[in-house]
Amino acid sequence: MNTAQETRLNERIAALEQLGKVMALVGNGAEWPGHGCGLNEEEFNQLDATVRRAYLTNAWFTEENVRYAFASWAIALERPAVDAWLAAYPELNEPRVSVRRVGLVLAGNIPLVGLHDVLCVWLSGHTSRVKCSSQDPALIPALIHVLDRFLPGTAERIVFLTEKLGEVDAVIATGSNNTARYFEHYFGHLPRIVRKSRVSVAVLDGTETQEELAALGDDIFRFFGLGCRNVAKLFVPEDFVLDRYFEAIYPWNDIVNHNKYGNNYDYTRALWLLDGVKFLENGFTLLKEDAALASPVSAVFYERYSDPTILATTLGGAKDSIQCIVGHGQVPFGTAQAPALDDYADGVDTLRFLVDLK
Repeated sequence: MNTAQETRLNERIAALEQLGKVMALVGNGAEWPGHGCGLNEEEFNQLDATVRRAYLTNAWFTEENVRYAFASWAIALERPAVDAWLAAYPELNEPRVSVRRVGLVLAGNIPLVGLHDVLCVWLSGHTSRVKCSSQDPALIPALIHVLDRFLPGTAERIVFLTEKLGEVDAVIATGSNNTARYFEHYFGHLPRIVRKSRVSVAVLDGTETQEELAALGDDIFRFFGLGCRNVAKLFVPEDFVLDRYFEAIYPWNDIVNHNKYGNNYDYTRALWLLDGVKFLENGFTLLKEDAALASPVSAVFYERYSDPTILATTLGGAKDSIQCIVGHGQVPFGTAQAPALDDYADGVDTLRFLVDLK
């Protein structure tokens, strides 16, 4: 084992731990606690102001949701979680023979969705050229600025771009199915991870408590349902009473007062009424029986099933379109938007790809 390399990895882990502590403070809306957090008051307030201003660029990025994302990341970056994650990659302790420039094309559908990719490249010892989404241009750069405060030199290894990526040796790109085709064509000659559109589903077996169904509301409505880990489709038993679902999610009723969400609700409702589509509603969300997986913003599809074995086969056949499955024996209710560090998007081990990159 290379002692110098091990020291560098430990320094990065310590910096991440400190970043997590700052993110916990910001996530909870705390005031500057003093120099013990690693930032002076001006630096701390600048980060907090970036959080408060995020909605000016993207109206979906409410302060509540951005702070929620910060708080979730704070938990993920606690030292035991980071140590457990990186233990699967002993190569990180060895000197990297070849440092590559990794181009990152980040999504911007929910706050901080691209942070995991940025940190993976940094931890692997490579450098990155990062193209943030126009929907989330400031949050991740602000966090890397803070990380550089804890480990000087970090910002030199993570370059944020407003134009094209330029010359890179590998690419990790996230986008829609249409942009994925473009990525494959443009970067087809490079080692790459290209992610397409995915949705998440929930499988109910009828034994769920009202508390579990209430937690499902967080999986559906957090970030207004815009994330690939948001549940867009429910699979329910033949005899499941849908009123149980509506009763459990009612605490989310205020979501319709958000202008963009409310506009989507009104538009979809009007369209379905004009088309004579049968659906259920409760004033802030629409529920429609439909075989499709992806539902419009403000709506959830549902499908009844009688045989769990057949359903499992159906879901297995759609695995390339599903990000995660919420339910008993799957992702626990209420946790879809708080993935662990090793819960990789699309099931592709990002850090392993980077560690093995020559």
